[in-house]
Amino acid sequence: MTAFLRPLLVAKNSRTTGFVVALLGALLMSIDPIFIRYAGVSGFDTAFLFGLFSAISMSVFLKVNDKRGFRRVIVQSGWPLLFAGILMVGSATGLVFSIKNTSIANTFVILSAAPAVSAIFSWLLLREKTSRTTIIAIITVMIGIGIVVSGSVHSGNWLGDALAVFSVICLSLMFTLLRKYPDVSRLASVALGGLLLASVMLFFAEPSHYSVNTWLIMAAMGLFTAPLGRVMSMVATRYITAAEVSMTLMLETVLAPVWGFLFFAEVPAVASIVGGSIILITIFVYTFFTMKNDQ
Repeated sequence: MTAFLRPLLVAKNSRTTGFVVALLGALLMSIDPIFIRYAGVSGFDTAFLFGLFSAISMSVFLKVNDKRGFRRVIVQSGWPLLFAGILMVGSATGLVFSIKNTSIANTFVILSAAPAVSAIFSWLLLREKTSRTTIIAIITVMIGIGIVVSGSVHSGNWLGDALAVFSVICLSLMFTLLRKYPDVSRLASVALGGLLLASVMLFFAEPSHYSVNTWLIMAAMGLFTAPLGRVMSMVATRYITAAEVSMTLMLETVLAPVWGFLFFAEVPAVASIVGGSIILITIFVYTFFTMKNDQ
């Protein structure tokens, strides 16, 4: 994993690097709903397979790319590693069950509230100041979210929406924690989170009933796209603030409904299209000027 990301990181340890890594992470994570829907199993089973394959892939990458070994990585990361793993369990569980109980657009629109939540947590827990530019961008994005939600308030998918809110709280707390403790191994965090997730969901899952197709689909997600996207988002916190990482990851909010339309014929409402456009334009304008000022 480190070898894969090295070309992105060797140029210079800058804010630009952080935004590039976060954008790539957002792209990979936006395709999670495709795998989750095509898996054809319950939320418990999907979460179990996601956690199992994530734990396997991240453990292998950690072994190959970190010469310290598992024991030293765990000792040096300390208690924040455990908390990051637990928060990842909450975030991943909320995501999986939200997608199972509401539309893809609803889930990712709610997840796009992460910047505002991260900024609040960073201020409360880290006393970290948020720039005026970031505040303006967050406000603009929240307006876009409001437009999207206004078009789906009567959908009745309250359980899925509530789970998405739970997911965004866990995700924002995790970004804030990793910002506070940048030396915590990002690979170990995802590996531990996957192991904890699989261990908990095993009590409710039924692995003996899975088809070969289910195993293959979830392996593609759990071994590559999902963990890699999350590691990239965690790595980005080394270079930019938790709020800025969350702001950039809102690219998922626009891309995920696009995949929903292309793969499952889920047609977003007009309000979703208008609000999503505002979010997308804000992300790119904000990222462009931030990178320009970083040169």
